[in-house]
Amino acid sequence: MPTFFILELSWEVTLKNELFLALTQLAAERNLPQSIVVGAVKEALASAYRKDPASKGQDILVEVDSETGDVIIKTILNVREKDEIEDPLSEISEEEAQKINKELRVGDFIETGNMEYNPGRIAAQTAKQVVLQKLREAERDLVFGKFADKKGQVIVGTIQRVDSKNVFVDIGRTNALMPPSEQTFYERYRVGQKLKFFVTEVQRTARGPEIIVSRTHPDLLRKLFETEVPEITTGVVEIKALSREAGARSKVAVASEDPEVDAVGACVGLRGIRIQNVVNELLGEKIDVVDWDEDPRVLITNSLSPANVSKVTTNEDDRTALVLVPKKQLSLAIGKEGQNARLAAKLTLWKIDVQAEEEVIIETKEKIIEKSEIIPDEIKLATVETQKEKIVQKEILVKEDLIDDSAELMALEKEIQELEEKEKKEKIIQKQKEDILDFSSEDIWNLGGKSKSKDSDDTIRFAEDIESLNTFNSSANKNAKNAKKKSGKKRQK
Repeated sequence: MPTFFILELSWEVTLKNELFLALTQLAAERNLPQSIVVGAVKEALASAYRKDPASKGQDILVEVDSETGDVIIKTILNVREKDEIEDPLSEISEEEAQKINKELRVGDFIETGNMEYNPGRIAAQTAKQVVLQKLREAERDLVFGKFADKKGQVIVGTIQRVDSKNVFVDIGRTNALMPPSEQTFYERYRVGQKLKFFVTEVQRTARGPEIIVSRTHPDLLRKLFETEVPEITTGVVEIKALSREAGARSKVAVASEDPEVDAVGACVGLRGIRIQNVVNELLGEKIDVVDWDEDPRVLITNSLSPANVSKVTTNEDDRTALVLVPKKQLSLAIGKEGQNARLAAKLTLWKIDVQAEEEVIIETKEKIIEKSEIIPDEIKLATVETQKEKIVQKEILVKEDLIDDSAELMALEKEIQELEEKEKKEKIIQKQKEDILDFSSEDIWNLGGKSKSKDSDDTIRFAEDIESLNTFNSSANKNAKNAKKKSGKKRQK
């Protein structure tokens, strides 16, 4: 065996091994499957050999044996419809192809020959450019395929770069974009900060797959609750509705399928640990968890918490609700810049008008007065006549009442006079009795014309004294009568 043949054979084997090693290394560097890299190399070689004059304008098919590294280059004719043939050198009609092989159909190809695998400098340069292009396309397709099913899910990313408007997030094999509309006003982003993002859109562009992430989407809050609350994942507790003003405040309405499970308590967790984890992920956003109810009045009352609601009046036609709260609770029900009422309206899908009940009462009275002033003339005349009739009837009733009252007054006065006369008579009788029983008179107690002194012992104190007094008076009367008789006898003489 000649020496030059052995050298040529060893060089060919080395070339094959180097090609296989290069393909393997390229697949590892690009983090791509080896089959994709081999396919890119095939297309690159085919593109290079199409420009070779030896191909005579025919299409090229390249095959690479992954085990041995052999490269086989074939010239082919593609089977097309007769009307679709554009290049007769590389395409053949189905009728002509079936003359060669009856099993050939549109989309198949016919091998017409082989070409020697001897890439020159120009072919190698072309192959290099095509390989790089195909590898970039393969990478983009791989990234798109990986994140296409991530739409509507939460992913973890690291802030890579922040410019005047956009924020670029490293999510693994590519960067995601967070535009200003998906950023919260209350958050400040810094490079290296790790956060959770909601994937809103994954689409192909000329520069590769574009992934849009958000920190303001309401479903970010929903997904975080699903992660932290197992009852939501299992379906025992359901998030019926939620409204969010990203970074500031959110409201979540939950309901439980199991009556023994407290929906709000399950979302809050023991000592608030579950909801606190969600708040920490949202960098301090306040979250209100309320009970869901099918009755819109109850739901509106719950959604306006922590304010106390006195009354809710709803109008089903235009889905408006008038909510009355105590005047002291009005600012709490409306919230800062109307935030609480606005979130409640988004949560319930009702237009909510919050008013103080004291002010509503005053306004109602004023409206009644205004309506009474804007009555038409005919109605006014009818009203005046009816009012006159009512006044006449009232006057008649008043007169009858006055007559009845005057009769009652006269009877009362007569009764009072009788009572006064009776009282006077009783006083006179009482006075007479007192005069008869009045033993303290000086005329009675002045015995024999003697003056009564303070130290006199003739004071009558007992019944015996009264009896002696009567005896003394009777003897005095007898003596007086005897004296008068004696004087009369003397005058007769």
